[in-house]
Amino acid sequence: MSSTVLTRTLTAVFGAALAVSVFTPAAAGDPPEHAPGQSEPQGWELADRIRKEVTPPNIPQRPYDVTDYGADPTGERDSTDAIAAAIDAASDKGGGKVVVPAGEFHTGAIHLESNIELHISDAATVRFSQDPADYLPAVKTRWEGIELYNYSPFIYAHDAEDVAITGGGTLDGQADDEHWWPWKEESNGDGGVIETEHRDQLFQWAADGVPVEQRRFEDSKLRPNFVQFYESENILVEDVTLTNSPMWMIHPVLSENVTVDNVTLDSPVGPNSDGVNPESSKNVVIKNSSFDNGDDCIAIKSGRNEDGRRIGVPSENIVIHDNTMADGHGGVTIGSEMSGDVYNVFAENNVMDSENLDRALRIKTNSVRGGTVEQVYFRNNDIPQIGGEVIRINFQYEEGDAGEHTPTVRDIRIENVHSTGGEFGLYLRGYEQSPISDVTIRDSTFSDVDTPMELEHVDNLHLDNVDINDRHYDEVIDAGPLS
Repeated sequence: MSSTVLTRTLTAVFGAALAVSVFTPAAAGDPPEHAPGQSEPQGWELADRIRKEVTPPNIPQRPYDVTDYGADPTGERDSTDAIAAAIDAASDKGGGKVVVPAGEFHTGAIHLESNIELHISDAATVRFSQDPADYLPAVKTRWEGIELYNYSPFIYAHDAEDVAITGGGTLDGQADDEHWWPWKEESNGDGGVIETEHRDQLFQWAADGVPVEQRRFEDSKLRPNFVQFYESENILVEDVTLTNSPMWMIHPVLSENVTVDNVTLDSPVGPNSDGVNPESSKNVVIKNSSFDNGDDCIAIKSGRNEDGRRIGVPSENIVIHDNTMADGHGGVTIGSEMSGDVYNVFAENNVMDSENLDRALRIKTNSVRGGTVEQVYFRNNDIPQIGGEVIRINFQYEEGDAGEHTPTVRDIRIENVHSTGGEFGLYLRGYEQSPISDVTIRDSTFSDVDTPMELEHVDNLHLDNVDINDRHYDEVIDAGPLS
């Protein structure tokens, strides 16, 4: 057995913590299990427990070499059926390690089953088809926070337990300016882009409560995710490189006990190529990984608008540590699809270093999307370069204050964070009816920013031993409307 795919052992305490399933809907805005007054550990004590108890899946290490089932290591022939045959053979025996050896392999969608480790060997490259037809039949998925049946993600697991993607090889999505990306970038001749008609229709279906089974398109123009785990648990992604993604790269949805470790996420050019997006997922650790993305490096989500509130499952207990982040819209982002709430996010010991990284910590929402975010901890993060705002919490995202679902953001703790450059040190803009509240920043420096702070409707901002452009702050600030 490899050193990283180990028998999963849970303490009695952790077993109790997992007794409440992530799949049990709860009304958006309900207090989380970790509400004050309960015995649940708080703050960094909780982060330490999450790190300890989120453990790799238990997968038999019987090897199944895909070339034994007809996969072509020269890349001249399609290997989709051969890879599927190897997965089926391993599954029939109770699980195993499906090995992609050295070589170049071309494939369509890969569907993982329970107790399967897909191992991409060091000298292996798996190149995914550029033909949308190779990702049909449609599967149940989420697209920008809304459920539907759409193209299969390139690697997909649904209702699976104990699944892994490992190895030092490369997964190449082969998205480029002629495949997948144009749907987001090229004009449809009617004021939008190619995907606009289907995107708008999907949002309308969700608003109208159309059953998910009926949400299907002929010739869909909604790009698939690269890797998606849907309603699954005990998940590991380790050591692999993902590149050239059609959109979101690693996307656990309604899933639990997830580890992303030492993964390279390299897709800085394509639109919406977020690195890791836990959505309505619980107990997630993202560590030791490298991000260079065309959108957010990490974006924590919980569904969009009516669909997010219908499902009503938050993302919670997310620990992010010892990663490096280069280009992207945000290093650690929450939103904008966060209608089902987000609780307990911890980020520490990350390095965010690029003038093309727009923000270090970002929370984005509005009163159309709504949602509650609380208990966000951000410490010991080093930011040698930043392009925009170091800390940005914004209720004016996209539609702004145009809905009936007022968001709540509170209990944000920032400590020992040091940055150089950028447009703003702090950019915090809430609503009069719902100020951003209880933000504490301690022992931090924000140097060489264009504007130290822009604050609108902020209550109880604690600055404790904070320096911004060499001005020292030890004070509590309440801010009203912008002047």
